[in-house]
This record gives sequence, C-alpha cells and structure tokens, in this order.
Amino acid sequence: MTPRPGGRDHGADDRGHGHDPDRTAATGPGTGAPAGGGPGDGRDRALLVVGDVVTDVVARYRGPLAPGTDTVSVVRTLPGGAGANVACWAARHGCADVRLLGRVGAESAAWHERELTACGVRPRLVVDPQAATGTVICLVDTDAAAERTFLTDSGAALRLGPADWSDALLDGVGRLHLSGYLLFSESGRALVRTASAAARARAVPVSLDPASAGFLVELGRDRFLSLVEGVDVLLPSRDEACLLTGRSDGEGAAAELSRLVPLVVSKQGADGALVARDGAVLARVPAAAAVPLDTTGAGDAFTGAFLAALLAGAGAESAAAEGCRAGARAVERVGGRPSVPGDDPAAPATAPAR
Repeated sequence: MTPRPGGRDHGADDRGHGHDPDRTAATGPGTGAPAGGGPGDGRDRALLVVGDVVTDVVARYRGPLAPGTDTVSVVRTLPGGAGANVACWAARHGCADVRLLGRVGAESAAWHERELTACGVRPRLVVDPQAATGTVICLVDTDAAAERTFLTDSGAALRLGPADWSDALLDGVGRLHLSGYLLFSESGRALVRTASAAARARAVPVSLDPASAGFLVELGRDRFLSLVEGVDVLLPSRDEACLLTGRSDGEGAAAELSRLVPLVVSKQGADGALVARDGAVLARVPAAAAVPLDTTGAGDAFTGAFLAALLAGAGAESAAAEGCRAGARAVERVGGRPSVPGDDPAAPATAPAR
C-alpha cells in the first residue's frame, strides 16, 4: 500500500476506507484552512467534483491503422479522467476552491495526487487496495480533425461508492458536479443517489455530464433519466442528447431534455453549445476558433470552465461562452488537462511508477 503524503494511509480495510470522513481534503491549496461556512451564508463558493481519476495513454497517429503490424505514433502517458479533468479546468478558470473525490490504485496514487494539486485541485483520493487505477487508451487520428477513440479499463474508478462519501464534503460547497461515469457501476449509481440527496438537503445545486454515448447505450435511456432525477444542470454532448431523446437534431434533443432537467447545456463540438430551458433553446453559443491537436477532454474543459463561471455569478449563456473558449484551448494541446506553470505540452509526461 502506498501511503499518501504526510503519512496518511487510506487503505485501512479491504476497500481502502481508512480516511477521516470529517476532512474535506487531505492535501492541496487551502489545506488546514476552514472549509467555509454552512449553506446560504454567502461563502459557499467551493466546487465539489465526484468522479473518475484515470491514467490516459494518448497515441497520436496518422490513419488508417495498420491491422496486424505497426503504426507509427507519438505516445504519451498523462493524468486524466472526466471528473478529474473537470476539476482541473474549473480551478484553471478561477474557482479558488475545487475539491475532487475519486478512487485510484496504490500504484499511481501519489502521482495523481501531485498532478491534481499542481492544477490547484484539493484531491480527496481513496486508495483501493485491490484494483489498479483506471487506464484509458486514447487513439487520436491526426488525419481526422484529431478525433479520438477510447479503449477504457475503469479499474478502481468503478469501485467508488457510498462508503467513500461523507456529508462533510459539502461544507462550504456552492455546487456539486457528478461525472456520468459513476452511472456505469452499481456502487457508482448508489453514490450518485447518496451525494445528490445530501446536496438537495443543503440546497446545493447538482450538475451531471452523461460522459459516454457508448456506455449510455448499455445503461439505457429510461434508467439514465431515472438516475438523474433532481439534477439541476445536465451537460450532454450532441450525441448523448440525441441518444437520450431519440432525436436526430441537436437543438430538438437539447430542448426536449430541458423539459426533464431545469437547465440543459448541450456541447456541440465545432458548432459551439446550446442553452435550453423549459423545452426551448434559449441561446446558441458559437465555438471559439482552434486548430485541433487532440480533442481528448474538450468536453471536460467546457464543463469545468462553465461551472467555474456559474459559481462566479455568470448567467448560463455567458458561462457557456467561457466553456467554449476553454474547449478551444483544450483541443490545441495533448491530453485532457490545462497547462500548469512550467508545463511543455510537447514533452512526455512523467509516468507513474510501476
């Protein structure tokens, strides 16, 4: 078992539940400072993200792939995960207190914690003594507008569950964001229900990003919609919105979803974003100009910047515009995270020790 910095070990039992439930975060900016006041006291400005932390292996190649033999590519190992990426982009866009609850394997826990902290996130990582950190192989075709295909082994991320939750995590929190990847395991679905109920009890708004059209097919539309009942903001991609409604047009899909969720902000890729309420699209936000290098994490960048803007008091349309700008910056670098001081986007990342 790998102890966390400072000597704390989160692997006290067979699922790694040795953490102190009253500590909002063990490391990161603001450690040791008060977590903030209670709900409604005007100081609830933290963003709590609950979701996946994974290791991305990004392979950029010029297509087509050559079956049965070698294809020349540039390969980098980078920190990733939709939940973790959202947290990092929110911190990058001015949210001073971003907290992340996630589950990782012992083999890379220290590396992921350092990377999150460097981005300004306060990580609350539960170390799983049995499962390794999830790994995603990102195949990026440089001849196809840097479009990517994922091969996903969710690993420890699928084992995040209600036992990892504490209501104290919401102290000082102004918004709770749930990664849609939580919906693809039984323990994750139970955690969504637990965290959402705790947030509603404190009048903390909840947002959710469906995360994966491919996994949504397996989960099913009706099951998904029942699980997100009570969510305040839904942030689907165009494909996800169409899948959830059976519509083929992005605008119609966003409008229909907004009859079920108070605010729907649908990411449209190179076409920007749609803001919908009460069954109607209220705003069409154009995309920012970009020369794509790797589209991995563009939606996460949008979500993080959007949530940071909402917490700062922006309206939905202005926040969506900020999200579009972040998405444009994201596609111009390799990997799903924003740059940090001293970062060279062309240099190989330091991979976790094995």
